[in-house]
Amino acid sequence: MAWPRVQLVVTADDFGYCPRRDKGIVEAFLAGTVTSVSLLANGTAAESAAELARRHSIPTGLHANLTEGRPVGPARHTASSLLSSEGFFLGKMGFRKALEAGDVALPQVREELEAQLNRFRELLGRSPTHVDGHQHVHVLPGVCQVFAEALQAFGVRFTRLPVERGVGSCSWLEAPARAFACAVESDARAAMGPFSRHGLRPAGPQATPLSWHSQVDRCLCGPEHLWPAHVCSPSLGVTGAGPGRYPCWPSPDCRTDGTPRIPQCASSRGLR
Repeated sequence: MAWPRVQLVVTADDFGYCPRRDKGIVEAFLAGTVTSVSLLANGTAAESAAELARRHSIPTGLHANLTEGRPVGPARHTASSLLSSEGFFLGKMGFRKALEAGDVALPQVREELEAQLNRFRELLGRSPTHVDGHQHVHVLPGVCQVFAEALQAFGVRFTRLPVERGVGSCSWLEAPARAFACAVESDARAAMGPFSRHGLRPAGPQATPLSWHSQVDRCLCGPEHLWPAHVCSPSLGVTGAGPGRYPCWPSPDCRTDGTPRIPQCASSRGLR
C-alpha cells in the first residue's frame, strides 16, 4: 500500500522541567525518536535546557505554561487571577474551573504569555519554532484568542491543535483521562477558527485520517513510550510546588526507548 508522503514531527514537551528529564529528552533526540522539543520558560532547568538545545541544534518551541509553578511575568510580584494565594498557578483543573467561572482576567493571560515568549528569546536568542500550551491551555475558550493574537504579534507561525479523531474510543485510556482528552479535542476544534484567522498553522494530527494513525499507533505503542525521559524525584527541579505537580514515575530505570522502532515505522509508512 502506498502511504502519503508526510513529515512526522515528534515533540517532547516539558523540556526544562528538570535536568534528569531533559537528559532523557536529549537522548531521544539524538536517537532519532524525538524531532523537536517544547521548552517550559518557567521550568527550574530552563537555562540548562536552552544550552542543551543550542549544543545539539534541537528545534525548540515554547511550551506556554499557565497551570503549574510560578509565573515569569509581572504576576510574580503582584496579585493575579492566574495565581493562588501562595503565588502558584492554579493547576490543570483549577485554571479551567476559574476560567469557566469567569474569574480569569484574559489581559493577565496575555501579559504572562508575552513574558514567557520574551523569556524564551532571552534563553535561545531567537523566536520559538512553534508554541503550544502545557496541558493544552492554549485551546481553551477565550484563551485561544489571546494566544492567537500574541503569537501573530511575535511572528510565530505554528501551534498544536490536538484534534485527535477517535480519542473517545481509545479503550487503553482510563475513563478520567479519556474524558479530559475528549474535552480537549472539543476545545481544539473550536480554537481552529481564531488561530486560522491570525495566520497560525496547525502542527497536529487533524489533517490525517484515524485509520492512518491506528497503523502508527500499533507500531509505536508500548510502556517504554509512556515516559520520554528519566524519572524526576520530588526534590529535583520542578516548576513549583503548586497544584497538580508533575508526577514522579514509578521506576528509577524508566527511560527513553533508544531502539529504531519509531524511525523504522515512520519510514515504512512514507514518513520522513
